[in-house]
Amino acid sequence: MSANAARVFYRLWFLALALPCSLWAAEWPTSAKLSGNDFLTPGLLKLQNDAQNSPVSLWLDKGAALWVDTSSGPSCQSCHGAVETLKKSAPSFPRITRGKSAYKASASAPALINLEDQIAACSARGGREAFKAEEDEVLALSALLHNAAKGLPIEVKMDVKAPAEDTAHWQASLSRGAQLFSTRLGRINLACVHCHDQNVGRQMRLDVVSPGHPTGFPIYRMTWQRLGSVERRLRACYSGVQAVLPLPADADLRNLELYLKVRANGMLIEGPSIRR
Repeated sequence: MSANAARVFYRLWFLALALPCSLWAAEWPTSAKLSGNDFLTPGLLKLQNDAQNSPVSLWLDKGAALWVDTSSGPSCQSCHGAVETLKKSAPSFPRITRGKSAYKASASAPALINLEDQIAACSARGGREAFKAEEDEVLALSALLHNAAKGLPIEVKMDVKAPAEDTAHWQASLSRGAQLFSTRLGRINLACVHCHDQNVGRQMRLDVVSPGHPTGFPIYRMTWQRLGSVERRLRACYSGVQAVLPLPADADLRNLELYLKVRANGMLIEGPSIRR
């Protein structure tokens, strides 16, 4: 190899190492309406479908125990009955709310909340400890509700009978989420659309790019060794493009989640899932 050829080779080699979002071709599906389960390796898919050995089962057991727990106040079951009575709840979040809670300083102003926010707020209203959305108890109950909703379509929409102010807030949140989805961020200078629209099915390091539909949340990520919500996954994406991380429960995280759910409307909830 000549000196010039060697220099070119090593420049390209170092360039490849320096690009964490370099995309490599792979034999994976490229349909825009597939879920993350379609991009799992056979081993992870087998583990996910094994109810006895899947780590998700531990969180479902914890959620089932919390649902009937009365040790520090009324249980979820005391108010709602069996968890199956709320099976249509998970597919409809995020929603607009007006009730004052740990996430809202005012009871009169509309705000967009996700399912984990709602669980935490319900806990506080019941006299329990005021959980944060990413705490184990909240995620376990979210997993339980998403598992109950398995097979139902995502149906996130604004109530046509809602007050005009609520409708305007919902639409503004959706528009902001759509804007964020296509906005370049961070030192890597990528937007969500570049991966989850334009490079579906391609290899990105050890992951395969999916369309990013939130049909299998909360997810148990093997790299996390625990369950995580849509919010945590979005913050991980911010980190991946080396952008400033939004604070937990930031409005933009909720706006992005709203857009992703509307984008996935009609797709079936798959229950809590495993990811690499």
